[in-house]
Amino acid sequence: MMKKISGSLYVQVVIAIAIGMLIGCLYPAFAIELKVLGDVFIRLIKMLIAPIIFCTIVTGIAHVKNTHKIGRVGLKAILYFEIITTFALLIGLLIINVIEPGKGMHIQSAQLDTSSISSYVAQSKTGNSWQDFTLNIIPESIVKSFADNQLLQVLLFSILLGLAMIKTGEKAQPLIKAIQSLEDTLFMALKIIMKLAPLGAFGAMAFTIGKYGIGSIAQLGQLLLAFYITCLLFIVIVLGSILRICGFNIFKLLIFIKEELLIVLGTSSSESALPGLIDKLKKIGCGESVVGLVVPAGYSFNLDGTCIYLTMAGVFLAQATDTPLDLAHQFLLLGVLLITSKGAA
Repeated sequence: MMKKISGSLYVQVVIAIAIGMLIGCLYPAFAIELKVLGDVFIRLIKMLIAPIIFCTIVTGIAHVKNTHKIGRVGLKAILYFEIITTFALLIGLLIINVIEPGKGMHIQSAQLDTSSISSYVAQSKTGNSWQDFTLNIIPESIVKSFADNQLLQVLLFSILLGLAMIKTGEKAQPLIKAIQSLEDTLFMALKIIMKLAPLGAFGAMAFTIGKYGIGSIAQLGQLLLAFYITCLLFIVIVLGSILRICGFNIFKLLIFIKEELLIVLGTSSSESALPGLIDKLKKIGCGESVVGLVVPAGYSFNLDGTCIYLTMAGVFLAQATDTPLDLAHQFLLLGVLLITSKGAA
């Protein structure tokens, strides 16, 4: 039994994170050099994301053979995304105003070094209209979309190809079988890469602690604590209630995907959990078309954690710099984030 537990990916990642934190505290200079381990793991995962999404969506749609059902799934998903995103933003806004982690810091604008965000400021001035966002969903070249890991573009192409296969009928069967075979092979490659998850989590955590230190993290501890409290409330109350209505238990689901959650924690990249999540959901009986459409789309349109953080960070900065931000301004911020969070990925 002990051998089975120690061989679990879940346990290995936990141990790796703990060792990474220890190395970051004791040998910070060395720990910073270990960042490459986390970067290598994330790149290996990202290498498979676009092709796995492509295969999953195409085969899922092609097997349904009912375009009306696919349309219903898509509409329900978009409606769900918008409602839940709004809840996430509101909860973040409520908690940050109650805890007020930035109050009393009295940071003056002259103290702030804005050089590190200059590239983001410049980027924000171009390509942010809804027209640009819509055009960017449509790929100029599908090869380039795969190369650049543009998931929305891959998603659109995969849906179109899946629908075309339904219309083509029997003639498309050889291609469907080939893509299904490629999907099975990609998931096998994913299993091989996932064996490196503890190493990636170790490197990423060691770098984080080594560069920023426990002390610097503690300075923002209140914001971090407020964020985790908000996420916990959102998961247990909002998502838990939705799952309960549908006949599922939120805690059983969290235990089922515990490896993916820990990998996200260790690497600070939710993308690293995407392929494994798709594979697990399919294995427990979720429909291929549902998994193929909803999960990848959710990574771009339903970033609840990101939405919570965006509202909390915005108000936190206002509190820290003694910038007046009344309720009207905060709701305006919420309205802007409701739209801009769709492109946060």
